[in-house]
Amino acid sequence: MENILIVDDEKHYPMIIGEVLSEEGYTPFTASSGMEALDILNTQPIDLILSDVKMPGMSGIDLLEKAKQIKPDLPVIIMTAFGSVEKAVEAMHKGAYTFILKPFENEALIAHIAKALSMSKIVRENTLLKDAIQTRYQFDNIIGKSNPMQALYEIIKKVAPTSASVLVEGESGTGKELVAKSIHYNSMRKDHALVAVNCSAFAESLLESELFGHEKGAFTGAVGLKKGRFEMADKGTLFLDEIGELPMPLQVKLLRVLQERTVERVGGTASLPVDFRLIAATNKILEDEVNKGNFRQDLYYRLNVVKASIPPLRDRLGDIPLLINHFIKKYTQGPESAGGVTGIDKEAVQRLCEYEWKGNVRELENVIERAVILAPGSMITVSDLPAQIRNPKSGTLQLDGIPDGVGLSETLAAVEKRMILRAMKMAGNVQTQAAQILGIGKSGLNQKLKKFNLDKELKQDEK
Repeated sequence: MENILIVDDEKHYPMIIGEVLSEEGYTPFTASSGMEALDILNTQPIDLILSDVKMPGMSGIDLLEKAKQIKPDLPVIIMTAFGSVEKAVEAMHKGAYTFILKPFENEALIAHIAKALSMSKIVRENTLLKDAIQTRYQFDNIIGKSNPMQALYEIIKKVAPTSASVLVEGESGTGKELVAKSIHYNSMRKDHALVAVNCSAFAESLLESELFGHEKGAFTGAVGLKKGRFEMADKGTLFLDEIGELPMPLQVKLLRVLQERTVERVGGTASLPVDFRLIAATNKILEDEVNKGNFRQDLYYRLNVVKASIPPLRDRLGDIPLLINHFIKKYTQGPESAGGVTGIDKEAVQRLCEYEWKGNVRELENVIERAVILAPGSMITVSDLPAQIRNPKSGTLQLDGIPDGVGLSETLAAVEKRMILRAMKMAGNVQTQAAQILGIGKSGLNQKLKKFNLDKELKQDEK
């Protein structure tokens, strides 16, 4: 239960209140002066201070100010006689939670304390949540200690506090979205939305509506007003992934938005002001696309205020062991953990370091996730890795552990069945979560459960 510090120079008052609080399950600490209270606060995990306002030496208001310097979020309730209400109001202005007039009913005191502690808990939880979000995307938590990654960290560190547009370049699978998140969550806009759009995921007509929004009746199917991603990113950050795929007509409209900081919905005439920071990402070299006539030069200059280039995995081979350990922890210690894997042997690490990672970090992560699911023991070994990694110089397909005479369809079916069972186990038999783990739709998972007649097998396991 919570620890409450009672401060009053009247000798018996703290003891009487302490008894009341003890009966309610709280742990009371008592002090007869402000200095004594500060000594206790510096040595004990105090959750709330209940202090008289008028005391010789250090007053309750002085104690409040010093306590807030030590623990800014600590709730303080001031006790005062009727004649010192003005002092109590002053204490409220300086951060006291509330004040209570002497003499008071025990029930009223308990109610004030309960509300103050509840509010303090909410504040702490919100602070922890914000810290967790920031920590998750801190630039120094992007995995890698190689020189190219250190150079990337420096760019993120310098550009994050500004409002400058950033162009993130890197091959597919290098982690461009993670860099965008790191910049956003270390910026002044971190408390507002980070809105992401993949420019290659929509047809041109749909992408225009996604970005700029539309008015009711703007086109067939526009049954209502829809805000675009620019409006959704107001006060926050807009992340345009695969910007190199943006059609030329939309490049013109994007350039206008960047110049004027206003947006017009499709079918509308009003210019709506928008305040956003733009981060764009591409796996192409935009300068080459400009030279080919595929990308507007003026838009390129607008986007390329600061460039953050992510090195491919082949240029930072020394980071591979760090990434391997990171992904093993991710898939064995998280809520979707699988199997009983605790590590990886040296030979397997060596093979992974020698492999040419055309899919970069994303490919490495997929390989580790697969190995964690399929490894029969506690250690990932070479035999748990895909054939192209086990035998990179061999042109023949190695089927280790599969008996002669077994056809391709039977082998694939056995692996598929095993992965489905693992995913269902990881998800606690919740099909939606299992489908997400497997990277398929729920309807597709249902079909496979029926195909392999796994419903009965799973029900038997539950029994």
